[in-house]
Amino acid sequence: MSERGEPSGRGGDPLGHYRQEFPILERKVYLNSNSLGALSRRSISHRREFERDWNELGASAWYDRWLGKLERVRAAFGRTVGAGPATIALLPSISAGLAAVAGSVDFRRRNRVVVTELDFPTLCYQFLSREPTGLEVVMVESPDGIEVPLDRIEAAVDDRTAILATSHVFFSSGAIQEVEELASIAHRHGALLLLDAYQSTGQIAVDVGAWGVDILLSGALKWLCGGPGLAFLYVTPDLDLQPTTLSWFGVENQFSFDPRAARPHADARRFELGTPAVSAAFTAAGGLEIIEEVGIDRIRDRNRMLAADLIDRLSDAGFRPHVARDPACRSAVVLADHPDAASAVGSLAESGIIIDYRKDRVRLSPHFYNTVEENRLAVEALAACRP
Repeated sequence: MSERGEPSGRGGDPLGHYRQEFPILERKVYLNSNSLGALSRRSISHRREFERDWNELGASAWYDRWLGKLERVRAAFGRTVGAGPATIALLPSISAGLAAVAGSVDFRRRNRVVVTELDFPTLCYQFLSREPTGLEVVMVESPDGIEVPLDRIEAAVDDRTAILATSHVFFSSGAIQEVEELASIAHRHGALLLLDAYQSTGQIAVDVGAWGVDILLSGALKWLCGGPGLAFLYVTPDLDLQPTTLSWFGVENQFSFDPRAARPHADARRFELGTPAVSAAFTAAGGLEIIEEVGIDRIRDRNRMLAADLIDRLSDAGFRPHVARDPACRSAVVLADHPDAASAVGSLAESGIIIDYRKDRVRLSPHFYNTVEENRLAVEALAACRP
């Protein structure tokens, strides 16, 4: 074993051969998967398949190839959260999914939505934009900027609450929330749990059924290594929500082209908004294929080791990590205070080390394809550019 816990020697890294799947790793130290997962050769291959179909088949590619591809991607997204394809709607973004859900909820009797200050702003904006209509948004504060205690969330949820909407993993600290407890809090008051899992799917196992999640939103962009332009919505099968925005991909009689008879799909596809971005689905297919091949348990173990190594190195270099106290509540998103985070990120990029920052903290997010050597290079470079 190496000093920091990574297997050493030829073949010591059981996932090391996957590095060749990601060309950027040949040129860069890439530790920014929580912003954008690395592009794989498989995604490039799938994308070229889309282009060949378009070029060779034209519009008939829809029926001969593309609709089938969309269904396979739908099923793969479902597997990432422990759900079947009938519970999954394909959407262009999280914002579109939130709009579809918010438009389907009757807020007249229950007019409160509970969020936290650590959630990604998109989640909050959707509901804040509806305050002029009488919706009340309750924001639960964090005492440390890292976690939000469950007792504070529970105190905010009451019988007027329609939705408890929050994150599985906080983007600004990497802390993992206890989803089963969140579901229990929401359901005790007759509210729905809406989970933003964009920061978790692909790095942490998710089981919507076992956890009691009513609605989940995620996408291909980050840990699923599928690129931008494709998100997905999970809706539990027994939830009777009907969209107020209906598209031709959301109806059962799609190819009858009958403007007088709109029958929404009985499953989650009723929430789909227009023609899907097929090229994005092809790109996402490559990343999903690799994530499933590696396996979420192996990914979680690898990422946990890499994150722990980063935290130790940052601490040893004099930086203060901004992570959950309990290691079990830490994801592969590692933040640390830095006196000039923006300049540091720019300086590292010039030397081929790609990380990110949020406010006055640098953010590093290793994935299973990274190494402790890359951690070392990044932390040493951060220390060297400290004012």
